[in-house]
Amino acid sequence: MSCEKKVPTFAVHMHNYMYFCAMLYVVPTPIGNLEDITARALKVLSQADLILAEDTRTSGLLLKHFDIRRPMLSYHKFNEHHSVARFVERLQQGENIAVISDAGTPGISDPGFLIAREAIRAGVQVSCLPGPTALVPALVASGLPCDRFCFEGFLPQKKGRQTRLQELAEERRTMVFYESPYRVVKTLTQFIEVFGPDRQVSVCREISKIHEECVRGSLEEALQHFTQNEPRGEFVIVLGGTPTP
Repeated sequence: MSCEKKVPTFAVHMHNYMYFCAMLYVVPTPIGNLEDITARALKVLSQADLILAEDTRTSGLLLKHFDIRRPMLSYHKFNEHHSVARFVERLQQGENIAVISDAGTPGISDPGFLIAREAIRAGVQVSCLPGPTALVPALVASGLPCDRFCFEGFLPQKKGRQTRLQELAEERRTMVFYESPYRVVKTLTQFIEVFGPDRQVSVCREISKIHEECVRGSLEEALQHFTQNEPRGEFVIVLGGTPTP
């Protein structure tokens, strides 16, 4: 583990001595309402040596809103495999790095997993702050059982899509999916083919934003709604599991 006293951020007790270590912070950012950001997230971002952002233009607006001025570099799914070693090396040299995505918690259907894994392998401390994510509000507000659930994220767009749906055909837990507005109608149609038209579902869009909407009912009713009303915004589909016999 790389520890230096000049970085008073995270204290680790080791052999009765106090060390201060560099840290990788995984920082959730608002998925809609900017007031959803936590005071701790703002403090971490304002003190980080470097902020890794999925899209520096999007994150730049967030940081500007809160008057945070820290160095920022792009870190996204197209460059993370090529750049992760460089950022881990900076962590080992004593820097504190915060990683953020465009919205929500990094690593949940967004970049973040790879750098967290490699930082841990390199002996660097990793801390994920609690904060905004779309799946939990959608699940809790669905009215469907949330004591046990499985998060599926985005289904494969083409190869493996039908296979994955068939694997979930007998899933008894509540299922949570992310979907784009361009595929919602297609996805609901496929769900009806696999799970049946009467399976209960909650389709939420624009969570924590002005036009937040949750459509609850059967898959057939949800499909009818979004066939008649153009889907807009980011979607979370919460699907009831196979009923217990």
